[in-house]
Amino acid sequence: MTAFLPHDSEPKIHTTAELKGCRLGRFVSVGPRVLLRDVEVGDFSYFERHGEAIYTTIGRFCSIAANVRVNALEHPMERVTTHKITYRPNEYFRFHGVDAGYRSHRQAARVTIGNDVWIGHGAVIMPGISIGDGAVVGANAVVTRDVPAYAVVAGAPARVLRQRFPADVAAALVEMAWWDWPHEKLAEALPDMQQLLIEQFVAKYRTDKD
Repeated sequence: MTAFLPHDSEPKIHTTAELKGCRLGRFVSVGPRVLLRDVEVGDFSYFERHGEAIYTTIGRFCSIAANVRVNALEHPMERVTTHKITYRPNEYFRFHGVDAGYRSHRQAARVTIGNDVWIGHGAVIMPGISIGDGAVVGANAVVTRDVPAYAVVAGAPARVLRQRFPADVAAALVEMAWWDWPHEKLAEALPDMQQLLIEQFVAKYRTDKD
């Protein structure tokens, strides 16, 4: 273990959180009463309290605020009833199992969240959505369509308000993929992350092949 990698890089999961079938990266933090099912979470990403996610892949360095719902549950509106009695009949009848077809439909509508994504308090991400690297989702937004990289979206339904950076800077950051840098390089670059203007940071590191 290098001097840059602390001994406590294992995920931190609050005692009240519930996880099933999940894969967590290094330095991941899962807050109080978070519920995760079949979720992959990349290094350094974290969930604040009361968050929920199912059938989701999350990149590195994502900040997910309290009360966020990722891959919100669908109900089958085309059936005679939207009630879960048709897809979870096992909760009501002894000899009826879970509707495997509907479960497969839900699993296929997986949400993909890129790296360095910030999802604000109370936001809802609908099934099958893809959110690009560096995007920001405003508080209480309802995301019903894919979000481009480095876009800032808000509202219900969510709409693009602006881009975080000019297109050439955003493209350079995606190409640079700083979130994949080794721990040692991240530690060394941290002062520049704190102090340099984004254009200066890109100019310094975009051609760095180390």
